[in-house]
Amino acid sequence: MDLAGRLRRWWGVRADAWRTRLWPIPVAGVALAAALGVELPRLDARLDDELPPWMTAYLFTGGPEAARTVLSAIAGSLITVTSLTFSLTVVTLQLASSQYSPRLLRTFVQDRFVHVALALLLATFVYSLTVLRTVRASAEDRSAFVPQLSVTVAYLLALAGVIALVAFLAHLARQIRVESLLRVVHAEAAATIARNLTEEDGGEDEGTTVPSGVPPMRTDQTVPLCARSSGFLTSVDEEEILAAAVDAGAVVLLRHFPGDSVVAGVPIAAARPLDEGAVLDPETVGTLSGRVAEAVGTGYERTAAQDVAFGLRQIVDVALKALSPGINDPTTAVHALGHVAALVCDLARRDLGPRLLRDDSGRVRVVLRRPGFPTLLDLAITQPRRYGTGDPEVLARLFTMLREVAWSTHRPEHHRAVADQLVRLCATADAQGYDRDEAARMGALARSVREALAGRWPPEAGF
Repeated sequence: MDLAGRLRRWWGVRADAWRTRLWPIPVAGVALAAALGVELPRLDARLDDELPPWMTAYLFTGGPEAARTVLSAIAGSLITVTSLTFSLTVVTLQLASSQYSPRLLRTFVQDRFVHVALALLLATFVYSLTVLRTVRASAEDRSAFVPQLSVTVAYLLALAGVIALVAFLAHLARQIRVESLLRVVHAEAAATIARNLTEEDGGEDEGTTVPSGVPPMRTDQTVPLCARSSGFLTSVDEEEILAAAVDAGAVVLLRHFPGDSVVAGVPIAAARPLDEGAVLDPETVGTLSGRVAEAVGTGYERTAAQDVAFGLRQIVDVALKALSPGINDPTTAVHALGHVAALVCDLARRDLGPRLLRDDSGRVRVVLRRPGFPTLLDLAITQPRRYGTGDPEVLARLFTMLREVAWSTHRPEHHRAVADQLVRLCATADAQGYDRDEAARMGALARSVREALAGRWPPEAGF
């Protein structure tokens, strides 16, 4: 991978970690507001009686008590509005978790509109309190001071906060719709696929662990490399693993890929000497194991940085939740399966074979496994088929998905995976006891999948 590609991958992992945190932008807004609340009154004091009349006509003209009343009202109302905004956000998270899927919570948490709205409201509150401390009335040793410009800015920020609240409510009403959720997850999943997978075929069978051209991992030569922490594998630092393998004079096979669950103390990789007949001494193995473990990021939730199957998992979860007896919304399930079909067709055009990292001499030093197409297709089909058997529309959409996937790829292993899923889907449909018309429809859809596997897309009847 070139330097630009490595930078994009590095930035993708870091950006995804920061996007799913709710606090950075609001904290930055509070810090900026506090600094502005300190410096702007000082500017007010320096510009006192120097502002032109046309400008002072638009500034706050009240006395100290009026300024304190305005600033106190703004601070008190804005903290109330901020509490309301937080409450609405929490209610939305609860609804998304129960109605759609717990894995969709990160979609709301990383919403930039929510971050900016909270930052504006909190910043206005902090700014008003900070400016309030500078307002003073006449005293024996101090003259009255009303920061006209600062109070005017507080008033403008309060207006912006009210507008932000209205916009936030409208945004929340739109984002909570399942169509919007699916669109956001689909876009994020497509970006992850484009960032981590190339469109060119690697020429390797996606089901193989070690590709051709790489000597097999012999049992008497290999040593296991264990994980140091439990959780989901979230990221892989390819450059660090390659450097570790080169320094150790070894070839490393990473058995797990982003999205897999790993357990501390259990092997996640294997290593063997680069040269036949060589032996990896215990000290080298210990150093290599530590560096590989450091290069593999783990967390207690999956992320979209390098996990190409995570978006697919999220949308399938929405379909499954819609098919549950408590929800019973097959229309939403069919809609979600449409997004699943688009992602699977995109994955079918990508190189899903093992990723090879080479040293400066062109020799393969690291083999990174990736989820094969049969695994991804099984993720998209199996559970919806199992839980959507009672609704012919759901099974019809699964047949249509197989037809679309069969048309989108020409690789033999992909067609074998589609054919295998077709056999299982036909068996499920036959076992449902549909009436004559529904059974005939399922049969016609199954035939259309076989036609697509043969490279044909017949026109609709009567066309």
